[in-house]
Amino acid sequence: MVQASPNISENQPVIRQLDEGTINRIAAGEVVERPASAVKELMENAIDAGAKRIEVAIADGGKTLIRVSDDGCGIAADQLPLALSRHATSKIDGSDLLDIHSFGFRGEALPSLGAVGRLSITSRVDGAEAAQIAVTGGQMSTVKPAALNRGTVVELRDLFYATPARLKFLRTDRAETQAINDVVKRLAMAEPFIGFTLRDVSGGGEGRVTFRADAESGDLFDALHGRLARVLGAEFAENALKIDAERDEFMLTGYAALPTYSRGSAVAQFLFVNGRPVKDKLLIGALRGAYFDFLSRDRHPAAALFVECDPHRVDVNVHPAKSEVRFRDPGMVRGLIVSALRHALAEAGHRASTTVAGATLGAFRPEPVQPGPARVYQMDRPSQQAIAQSYRAQAPEPGFAEFGQSYSARVEEVVEAGPVGPDETRVEALPLGAARAQVHENYIIAQTETGMVIVDQHAAHERLVYEKLKHQMAENGVAAQALLIPEIVELSEGDCARIIDIAADLQKLGLGIEPFGGGAIAVRETPAILGEVNARAMVLDILDELADLGDSQTVQARIEAILSRVACHGSIRSGRRMRAEEMNALLREMEATPHSGQCNHGRPTYVELKLSDIERLFGRT
Repeated sequence: MVQASPNISENQPVIRQLDEGTINRIAAGEVVERPASAVKELMENAIDAGAKRIEVAIADGGKTLIRVSDDGCGIAADQLPLALSRHATSKIDGSDLLDIHSFGFRGEALPSLGAVGRLSITSRVDGAEAAQIAVTGGQMSTVKPAALNRGTVVELRDLFYATPARLKFLRTDRAETQAINDVVKRLAMAEPFIGFTLRDVSGGGEGRVTFRADAESGDLFDALHGRLARVLGAEFAENALKIDAERDEFMLTGYAALPTYSRGSAVAQFLFVNGRPVKDKLLIGALRGAYFDFLSRDRHPAAALFVECDPHRVDVNVHPAKSEVRFRDPGMVRGLIVSALRHALAEAGHRASTTVAGATLGAFRPEPVQPGPARVYQMDRPSQQAIAQSYRAQAPEPGFAEFGQSYSARVEEVVEAGPVGPDETRVEALPLGAARAQVHENYIIAQTETGMVIVDQHAAHERLVYEKLKHQMAENGVAAQALLIPEIVELSEGDCARIIDIAADLQKLGLGIEPFGGGAIAVRETPAILGEVNARAMVLDILDELADLGDSQTVQARIEAILSRVACHGSIRSGRRMRAEEMNALLREMEATPHSGQCNHGRPTYVELKLSDIERLFGRT
């Protein structure tokens, strides 16, 4: 190397005290990465002020204008200059940095924004006149009288005008607008009792409203369900399971979607700690761990989960943007999330996503529309007696049966329903109804009181067998096979410590490891069901997952992949003809088995079509 290091000066370095403007610009670089960061800080201030309505207006992706208006408690005129001073805040007194009950607590946001943009604050407290203060590039003006009914209006123009180099790293207006939209929606989910409005005023005027969520009412779960329906869509709300669990002063609430309502990426995963939106590897790993048995690796669950705990049990001051947290007992939090989600999924039983039926109906091709007025068919639904008479009238005459032998379908004879006792239930009234036919020796057609169900017999039975095998494994444990010669795996000391920490969990799955001195471990046992195993590759895969997500499902995933293959080979095969009693027995077992609504890869095992939807396909009203 002939080039001198640029970090070494020929002269003796001199330590200098940076001026206030430079300090604020450096702080702004940590807190305000992009316009969405500024929107987040200002909205959190409005929420901390007790606002019930917050309106955000932006222009050009937030680069030229960000205006946040609220109806909160406001700031007194004599405190406006102090609000623009670094490390000045009304949210903590400094005695306990862990006892934090608000979004903000550092007192850095407003002075940082004033250092890199043109910031003005207009505010009014009850019983006083409104006042305004402005700061441009760190230069503060005097407090002036202003006109405002109540609350606070913070206006930030020309973000990063004082640091033009930062502007070059911003993305397009459309991308920055999308990032702001995401921030507003996350905070809207965290605060369902507050009304939010996002308006794009690019080009001047009133602009257009791009997002609006009025304040919800009712109890917490009703309000949250309504807000999630508004933010994430009605389909998520229809297919979401209520989550409500508690363990050792940690509370978990929210909604998690059925496995059959999954996404192609992790865009629908929203996690909150004490009301604060976070992107935490521990929580994401726990969510993934709860669903890994129900989804393939290319599918991701959808959920909005809220963890509540004593502020002393979580540190929110570990990231400049407060987007990451550190729990005092991370294992407790992960266990709570996994167990609560799996319990909710088990209680859902055979339920599958309503989007499956919607996709099925969308696949039907309607009759081509002819010119002229649309035809409307009006027809009353027949009674059960009329249906029985119709069956008898349309019964095939003797001698015609041989014509149906070549078709890949069988129709079961419908037994006329007799009187039902007080403790009995008609088969059609059961969730998956009564088997009526089998088509292509793979699909069961069942009739319910409100429509029909189409079941993939192989996928359904495969899931049933898989659940039985998992239950047997949970009861009897995973058999381990001892290696004749233990395999020594050399690791760094840090990796060795991480995997030894979970040695007890791995032992339950049949993988026995122990320290072997220095950074090495000895693998003495492997799960017998896996057969011959490359122990070193498995250990490295486990470490990769620990580094990425804080937890590893590698061993359990491999074991359950074997169980899945065993279940596939031991289930009813496609092409097998089933008798009526066999088909009905399969339907009843599906109703009684958790997770039977999806196969081992997360695909649906049945599709339910409502009679009203079927009639709409045929133009009936």
